[in-house]
Amino acid sequence: MKNLYACMYMAICAALFFSLGCSTGESTISPAFYDLKPEKVALVDISGDIHGNTPKNQAEDFFSKEMMEKGYRIIERSRVNSVLKEQNFQHSDRTTAAGAAEIGKVLNVEAVMMLNFSVDGEKVSVTGRIVDTQTAEVLWIGTGRGGSGSLMATLGGAAAGAATGALVGSQVRGDNTATVAGAVGTGAMGGAAGKTLTPQEARVVQMAIEKMVAELPAK
Repeated sequence: MKNLYACMYMAICAALFFSLGCSTGESTISPAFYDLKPEKVALVDISGDIHGNTPKNQAEDFFSKEMMEKGYRIIERSRVNSVLKEQNFQHSDRTTAAGAAEIGKVLNVEAVMMLNFSVDGEKVSVTGRIVDTQTAEVLWIGTGRGGSGSLMATLGGAAAGAATGALVGSQVRGDNTATVAGAVGTGAMGGAAGKTLTPQEARVVQMAIEKMVAELPAK
């Protein structure tokens, strides 16, 4: 019984640790950024491990909020998509500095921004690039990282629940040999696919974006 109590304590501590999360950010800025001092920025592309319009829209909302709080004016992707259709741009034009700069010129903005998301298990990172629309020079590159995503939250909850369930089960059966690990393994694999980010995923994406934009000079 002592071992079960110890396992339950460790599982609950792990769940609390996972739920706290962590995030970091870093960036590199060109001196040309301060010469241009862009105020209006068009978000031309969201690429990487976030797929589908709805998750991308969620990420864009988080990004726009952080940028507006910094004092920037944002041209959203829906306007960019209209320009692509009107001007016969290819979607691949968004992914290069030169192509994105040309789109920015049509939009009449000083700079464009591209976001790329990478998901590695429970960790999400986002890298942003700001490009001068006149010179196609990369003015700024920033990265933000968030931890404690849906997998870790699920694992933490499963650990606590499995430990508690194992303890109750052992008391009912009168044995001390219930295995917590097996129950955790089953619970941690749970989850349902959806068209929107789960609350845990959304929070990790938001954390990563917050850290990335925090590295960008305010207007």
